Amino acid sequence: QVQVQNKLQLAMPLLPQEVQRQGVSVTKSRSGFLMVVGFVSSDGSMDRNDISDYVVANIVDPLSRVPGVGSIQVFGAQYAMRIWLDPNKLETFGLAPTDVVAAINGQNQQLAVGQLGGVPAVQGQQLNATITAQGRLQSAEQFGRIVVRSQPDGSLLTLNDIARVELGAETYSFVSRYNGKPATGVAVSLTSGANALDTARGVEQRLAELKNFFPPGLEAVVPFDTTPFVRVAIEGVVKTLLEAIVLVFLVMFLFLQSFRATLIPTIAVPIVLLGTFGVLAALGFSINMLTMFATVLAIGLLVDDAIVVVENVERVMSEEKLGPVEATRKSMKEISGALVGIGLVLSAVFAPMAFLSGSTGIIYRQFSATIIAAVALSVLVALILTPALCATMLKASDMEHGPRRGFFGWFNRGFERTSARYRRVVSAMIAHRWAGLAVFAVLVAVAVFLFFRIPTAFLPQEDQGVLFTQVQAPVGATQQRTLESMQKVESYLLDKENDAVESVFAVLGFSFAGTGQNTGMAFVKLKDWSERTAASLHASAVAQRAMGAFSQIRDALVFAFTPPAVPELGRAGGFVFFLKDNAGLGHAALLDARNRLLGAASQDRRLANVRPNGQEDSPQLQLDIDTRKAGALGLSMSDINTTLSVAWGGRYIDDFIDRGRVKRVYLQADAPFRMVPEDFRLWSVRNRNGEMVPFSAFASWRWEYGSPRLERYNGVSAVEINGEAAPGVSSGEAMQAIEEIVAKLPQGFGIEWSGLSYQERQAGAQTPLLYTLSLIIVFLTLAAMYESWTIPTAVLLVAPLGVLGTTLFASMRGLERDVYFQVALLTTVGLTSKNAILIVAFAQENLDRGMALVDATMQAVRDRLRPIVMTSLAFGLGVLPLALASGAGSGAQNAIGTGVIGGMLFGTFLGIFFVPMFFVGVRRVFRRRGAPKRAQVADEARPPEGSESP
Repeated sequence: QVQVQNKLQLAMPLLPQEVQRQGVSVTKSRSGFLMVVGFVSSDGSMDRNDISDYVVANIVDPLSRVPGVGSIQVFGAQYAMRIWLDPNKLETFGLAPTDVVAAINGQNQQLAVGQLGGVPAVQGQQLNATITAQGRLQSAEQFGRIVVRSQPDGSLLTLNDIARVELGAETYSFVSRYNGKPATGVAVSLTSGANALDTARGVEQRLAELKNFFPPGLEAVVPFDTTPFVRVAIEGVVKTLLEAIVLVFLVMFLFLQSFRATLIPTIAVPIVLLGTFGVLAALGFSINMLTMFATVLAIGLLVDDAIVVVENVERVMSEEKLGPVEATRKSMKEISGALVGIGLVLSAVFAPMAFLSGSTGIIYRQFSATIIAAVALSVLVALILTPALCATMLKASDMEHGPRRGFFGWFNRGFERTSARYRRVVSAMIAHRWAGLAVFAVLVAVAVFLFFRIPTAFLPQEDQGVLFTQVQAPVGATQQRTLESMQKVESYLLDKENDAVESVFAVLGFSFAGTGQNTGMAFVKLKDWSERTAASLHASAVAQRAMGAFSQIRDALVFAFTPPAVPELGRAGGFVFFLKDNAGLGHAALLDARNRLLGAASQDRRLANVRPNGQEDSPQLQLDIDTRKAGALGLSMSDINTTLSVAWGGRYIDDFIDRGRVKRVYLQADAPFRMVPEDFRLWSVRNRNGEMVPFSAFASWRWEYGSPRLERYNGVSAVEINGEAAPGVSSGEAMQAIEEIVAKLPQGFGIEWSGLSYQERQAGAQTPLLYTLSLIIVFLTLAAMYESWTIPTAVLLVAPLGVLGTTLFASMRGLERDVYFQVALLTTVGLTSKNAILIVAFAQENLDRGMALVDATMQAVRDRLRPIVMTSLAFGLGVLPLALASGAGSGAQNAIGTGVIGGMLFGTFLGIFFVPMFFVGVRRVFRRRGAPKRAQVADEARPPEGSESP
C-alpha cells in the first residue's frame, strides 16, 4: 500500500487540474462483484433520482464500513445542482460561461466571518458570539437569484435569466431497472483476503438495520449474490459427508457383522475429523468447498486403517482362538508396518500437490493438506486408540464367522465361495504370468488411449444460480436505443423463462466491456436450485436458449453467459484471451486482425459466442481550432477551452449544502443546445475587446472514427476477446481451435490467455510434473521403508489399473480432464497402492518367516482379501454421494466422485488379481539377478490348489 501511494503521488502532478480537483481514490478490492444490492420504490413514490440520492447519502457509507467490503460501485448518483445554460441568452447579454462561473463562485462561498467579542477583547467585554453570514446556497431558488451582472439601468441580471436551474443528478450515465421498474443499485466487491460468506452476511445484517429508516415504499433487493451458491454447495457437501459416514458404517457392519466391532472404526471418524479441522485451522485454511470435498474423500480413507486393525484382530481371534488382548497384540505386530506404509504412501501421493504454483496450486494445496492430515491422524488412531478399543470392546463370541443363519450366513457362504474362486484365478495367473502380462498390457494401452481422449478443462462449469446478459448497441447509439433493446431482454427473461428466472436487474451505461450510452448489463437471478431440477432449467441451458432469442434483436448485440467457476479469475465463463499487436502494426491493423479472427471463429463448430470484450470504434466529432484566426480575433485558448468544456462536457464548479450534506454544482449547456454539430454556431467566446465572437469564425468540425478505450496488455496494444466452447466441446478443444485460427493471422499478431484460460494452460503444463513427482516419491518411500526394490515395483505396477477405471468412468459420463479429475486420479493411485501394500507387505512377512514365494503370496491373498474388499467398498460408497450429487456445486462433486469410484472399482477388483502375479514375477526377477540358483529353485514351489491354500 505504501508503494502504491508513493507511485500515486508521483503521477498526481501529471493529471489534469480538473481530475486532481475531483480527487483520485485508491481501493484495495478483488476483481468482480460479491453481490449487487438493488433499491426500488414499490409504490412509485420515489423516482430514480430520489432513490439514487438516498442510497448514496444513507446506504453507501454504512455498507462500505462492513468488514470485508473493499469497494462499492453505485449505479446511480446523488443530487447535484444543475445549471443548464442557454447560449442564445448568453449571446444577447454578452456573457461568457466564465462570467457565470465567477458569479457563482463569488456568491456561493463557505465563509468564516469570525466572532463578536473575540480575543483579544477590550476590558470589560461580556459577550462572545459567532458571526454567521450567507454562505453556501441550499436550493435551486437561491441559485436562481444569483446576480450575474448589474445592468446600466440598475436592474439585475440573475442566473434565472440566462439558465435553467434545477436539483438534478450528479451524473446521468447510469439508468437502473429492477424487473422493469426504476431502481438504483450498488455493486459490492470484496477486499483482498476477506471471507465472502462473512462479508455477505455482514452486508445483509447492515441492510436489515438500515431498512428501519427507509422512506415509505423503498425496498432493498439482492438481484445478484455469489454466496448462496457457495453456501448451498457447502451445505450439500456436509449432507454428502453425513451420507458417506452412514454408508461406510453399513459396509463395515456387513463385513464385521458385530455392532461392537463396527463401532470401533466409527469412533475414529469424529476424532480424525476434529483433528483434521484443527490442522486446517493451524495452517490458515477455512471450511470451504475444496476442504469439504477433501474431507469427504478422506472419510473412506480415515476408516481404512481402523478397519484393517479390527478385521485382523477378528481374524486372529477366530482362527487362533485367542482372547481380545492377546489377539490384539499379535495382530498389531503383523500389521503395524503395513499401516505405516499405507500412511506414508497416501501422504506421498498428495504431498507434491502442495508445492504447485498458481491458482491450481491453491486448489491442490487445500486438498493436499486435508487428506494428508486425515491420513496421518488416521494412522495414529489405528496404532494407538483402535487396538485399545479392540482389546476392551471385542468378545470372542462375536468373532465366529462360521455358517450362520439368515442374511449374514448367506453372505459369508457367498464370500467364501468367491474367495475360493479368486484364489484359483490368482494361482492360474501366477502359473501363466505371460498371458497375464499380455492382458495387463492391453489394459494399460486402453487406459492411455482414454486418458488422452478425454478433453481438457480447468474447472467444471457450475450452475451458480445467476446469469449475465450484456447488451452492446451500435456505435453512437443513444441511451434510449439501448433501453429499447434492454426492454426486449427483460421481456424475454421474465415472460418466456419465468420457470427459471426470478428477477432481472438491468443497468444501462455499464457492462464488463466498458461504459457508454450504447452499453448495458443485466444481472439475472435464477430461482433456487430445488425449483430447477430439470436439465432444461440449468443455468447453461437457459443461457443457450436466451442466446437464440437474443439473436433476433436487430438493434444490438446481446450475449447471455454464465459467471466463471472462480469469480476472481474473470467475469464470464468460457475462455478469455488478448489478441496482441506484438509488431506494433497499429490500431487499424489490430482491429482488422480481430475481425478476421471473429469471422473465422463464427465458422468453427467448436466455438460459440466468440465476442470482443470492449467498445467498438465510434464516430467522433473532431473540432479544429484555427489558432491563427483565434489570435487575430483577440481570443485566448483558455477561454475557448473553458467554453467548450462547460457547454458540452459540463463542469464541476462549486459545492452546495443539501439537507446537511455537501453536494456539487455543475454548469452545462441545456440539452437542446448540444445535440447536433450545428449547435456550435450558437456559442460565442468574448475577446479581449469585450466582443462576442462565434465559434464559426475560427473553428470547423469533421467526422472521424476513434476508439473510446485503448487497451494494453503487458505493455502491448491488445484487444480482449471472450468466448465459449460449443455444446459438447471442452474448453481445451475450444482453446486449441482459437490457437489454430490465430496461427493463420498475418505475422506480428499473437494471443495471451487470461483468467481461467491462463490457469488451464498452466495447470496442463504442471500436470506431468505432478504425476511424475507423486510416483517417484511413492516409489522411494516404499523402497526406503521396506529396504527392497521388489515391493515398490509390485505396488506401482497396478496403478494403471486404477487409471483405467477413472478414465473410463469419466469418459462414460462425458466429464473433462480438469483439476478435480486430476485429484481423483491421484486418489486412485493412492487407493490402489494401499491395497497392493496390504497384499505385498503380508507376503513379504510370510517370506521372512521362511515360507516359499508362491505359498507366502497365496497366504497373503487369502488373509487380505476380506479387508481389501471391505475398505475399498467403504471408500467407494463413501464417495458415491459425490458422484450422484445434483444442484449447487454438483459439477465439482460429480467430477471427483465419478473418477474415484471408477478408479476404486477397477483398481481394486483388477488389482487383487494382478498384484500377486506382479509380486511373484518381480521377486523372481530380482532373485534371479542377485541370488544363487539354489535359492531361486527353493523359492519356486509348485502353486497349490487355490481352494486348498493355507
